[in-house]
Order: sequence, then structure tokens, then C-alpha cells
Amino acid sequence: MSEHLVIYPIIVHMLTAILLLFFWMNPKIQRYISILGSAVGIIIGILLFKEVWTDGIQSVQLGNWQAPFGITMIADTLAVSLIVLTNIVAFALSIASTKNMVSTRVKFGYHAIFHFLIMGLSGAFITGDLFSLYVWFEVIIISSFVLLTIGGRKIQIEGAVKYFTLNMISSIIFLTGIAMVYGATGSLNMAELSRIIPEMENQGLVQTISLVFFIGFGVKSGVFPLYFWLPASYHTPPSVVSALFAGLLTKVGIYAMLRVFTLIFPLGEMNQMILMVIAGLTMFFGGIGALVQKDILRVFSYLIICHIGFMVGGLSLFTEVALVGAVMYMFHDIIVKATLFMMGGVMYRIFGTTKMENMGGLMDNYPKLSLLFAIPLFALVGIPPLSGFWPKISLFSASYTAGEIAMLVMFIFASLITLIIVAKIWNKAFSKNENRIERRASFKYFKDFSFSEKAAYIVPIVLLVGVTLYYSFFAEHFQLVAERIGYELMNTEEYYNAVFGIKEVTKL
Repeated sequence: MSEHLVIYPIIVHMLTAILLLFFWMNPKIQRYISILGSAVGIIIGILLFKEVWTDGIQSVQLGNWQAPFGITMIADTLAVSLIVLTNIVAFALSIASTKNMVSTRVKFGYHAIFHFLIMGLSGAFITGDLFSLYVWFEVIIISSFVLLTIGGRKIQIEGAVKYFTLNMISSIIFLTGIAMVYGATGSLNMAELSRIIPEMENQGLVQTISLVFFIGFGVKSGVFPLYFWLPASYHTPPSVVSALFAGLLTKVGIYAMLRVFTLIFPLGEMNQMILMVIAGLTMFFGGIGALVQKDILRVFSYLIICHIGFMVGGLSLFTEVALVGAVMYMFHDIIVKATLFMMGGVMYRIFGTTKMENMGGLMDNYPKLSLLFAIPLFALVGIPPLSGFWPKISLFSASYTAGEIAMLVMFIFASLITLIIVAKIWNKAFSKNENRIERRASFKYFKDFSFSEKAAYIVPIVLLVGVTLYYSFFAEHFQLVAERIGYELMNTEEYYNAVFGIKEVTKL
């Protein structure tokens, strides 16, 4: 198969976005093109995953400039797994956008910007160059800012300003780190840096640079104490946009941490301790923040923060088993968080509000829908055998084996507080009698939707819940993929060999 398959995940969404621009004023055609483009993205992602799984890490040098002088695009198991999941989420949300996104917003370029954002995510996952990673981050920030502000409501603008300001500061910090790396090494190729950095005499400088990168990525991921922009912005746009952000945007920061801190700056003892403390505080404050919220979308936003701590905690332990747990948790979190925000959109249409005190009676009035919603909620807690349970086995085991009992305690605390929060949601929204609040005359409630409108809301949730159930009952497949990823992250020879065209690669 063509070596250029590596860049096809970028090209398919770029071409889809460009094609959509020609139908700027025709929302109906835009919706069909968007669904088709996302479906093709899934196919390309699966083909690329199959090639990487069979033949090892794949790379291409753009413009025929050989590494480290040109731009390297490289697909390893972690990158292609995230591309497949990204396109699955994009496909589900493309379907949801057919009715969830009103025509006036579509005419502002919603679908084109949506695919530019997916293009940026795909580029970030497969780039092999630090500066290119920065460029893809900027594509993501610009696209997401537009999606946050489409519609122009006051609450959206306020959230978008906080989001954009903090993420631009993050980008400046990241760019500063890049300048420091280039000044110290003369290279930005990540594979080459994996050989240069460990041989540098001034390891104090290396540790300082690595912390600069962590701060830059930490803002994007929403770790303590840099998370306050996230709950202020993620609940403000339409549910489709919120689901896209919740599932994918914070994970690109976690991906960057995994890539940089395994390939370029393997964590020293001091940095491991810093990451452990931050992971613990992220879980604690994210969980406490979720516990005191009264708006269900803000609860979900704080749970994003809380569960980011699991992934950072897995990275901080810096063992192969811990990385397997962190990667498996990231896979689970991408699907479940996107599902929860889509679910929040349906609940808003049922109750006319996202305030939990004004909800109730969902089980009595929508029993089938309640059963569907229960799956991602229970998966969030990690009730066996649902998807949230399996990563915790690796994380608990890794923290206990490493003797990091404080980290184990925080993992358990985050799990318990998530259980309490889900029980609170269930009690307020599902179990108790519905509050008889005054209905808004001009508001279109879910029960008044046509069949096609209901399908546009429910089918994406069913699709994502189906992925969650597949993960839950066939977890060994995800475990096998995560184990290979853990091996590749801890043993970087194959990555280096793929970039520089060395054929004697070591495979798992």
C-alpha cells in the first residue's frame, strides 16, 4: 500500500472542508458531504491502522527532504488508534449535526470548520516534528474558537474569550519551549531529539525545558491549576460542539505529553514527582468541583478535569503497565465524554434546562432512553465490566507495584467521587418525580420532535454507546493494542528507525 497513506487522514478532511466551502449557502448538501467525509475518514483510519499493525510504524518525508531536514509525518500504533477513534466520534457528530445545528449556524461555515478541526487533530497525531505540532495546535485553536462562537450568544462569547486567551498563552509557552530545544540542539525532529537529548551534558537545562513543555500541554489538557477555562467554556456551545471538545480537544494535550515525555524527555525522578502531585490535585479538585455543581453540563466539564488526572497519573508512574492503563483510559474517555455531552443535549431538550434541580422522572417517561443513558454513566464510574473498569486495573496495579500508595489512593478517591456524582445525577434526573416548572412556549421540546429529528439526536448516542459496549465486552482487543502502544512508547528504537529509513526494526 502507498506510503502516502500516512497523510491521507489529513487530506480527506482538508478536501472535505474545501468542498463544503463551495456549498456555503446550502445547508442540506453540506450535511451530506460532512457525513460522507467522516465516513471516508473512518475507512482511511482503519486501513492505516491495519498497515501499521501488520508492517510496523510507517513514515513519509514530505517534499522528499530526508529526515531530519524535512517535515516528517509518522504513524505509530498510538497515532493511528487515536485517528480511528477521532473519525468515529466525528462521524457520530456529523450525523447529530444534521438536526442539532440550525441552518443559520451551518451558513456561518460550521461544517467546514468542523472538518478543519478534525484535520488539525489528525495532523497533531501523526506529525514527527515539534514545530509542525505547534502549527497543528494553532489550526485546532482557531477552528475550535470559531465553533465556540458560532451563534454569537453572550455566554458563548464569554466562554470563548477565556478559552482562546488561555490556549494562546499555552501556545506561547509551547513555542518558547520549542525555541529552547532548537537553541540547545539545532533540531526539532522528534526522532532525532530522542537521541540528542539524553546525551546533553546539561541535564538541568533539559529538565527545565521539559517542565516548560508540561505547562504548555497542561493548559490544553486542563490539569490543576490551569483548568478553570474548561468548565467556563465547554458547556456554552451547542451539544454537538461540546461533545467534540469534551471527547477530543483535551486528549490532544495528553497525547502530546505521552509523545514528548516518552520520546524526547523521559521523566526523571523529580519530574515524575511533580506530575504525580499535579495528577493527584487534578483528580481532587476536578472531583470536588463536579460534586458541588448544579448544572449537569458543568458537572460533566469538571469530570473531564478529574479524569484527566488518571491519564497524567499513569504517565507520571512511567512504567509500561502504567502507560497501558493511561492509553486505555484515554480511549475510554474519548468515547464516553463525547457521549455524555450528546446526552446532555437530549436532556436539555427533554426538560428545557440543564439545571438538575429542575429535572426528574426520566426513568418513568423515557425508560428506553434512560437505559441507553445509563451505559455511559456507569462506564464513567468503572462498574465492571464496562469500559471504565479495565484501565483502572492497570493503573491500580502499576501504582501499587511502584510503591506509590498516594497515587493509588487518589485513583481510588477519583473513582469513588465519580460514583457519588453519578448517583446524584441519577437521583435528580432519572429517579425522582419531575418538577413542574413552567414550560417555555417558544421552546421545542424533545417529545415534539419529528422522527428524523429524534433520530439525529439518538443515533449518534447509540453508535458511541455501541463502541463503549464493544470496548467493555471485548476489552482484550483494546488491551492488546494498548500493550503494543506501551511497548512502543517505552522502546523508541522502532520509531527512530521508521523516521530514518532503517529497516532492522524491533517489533513487539
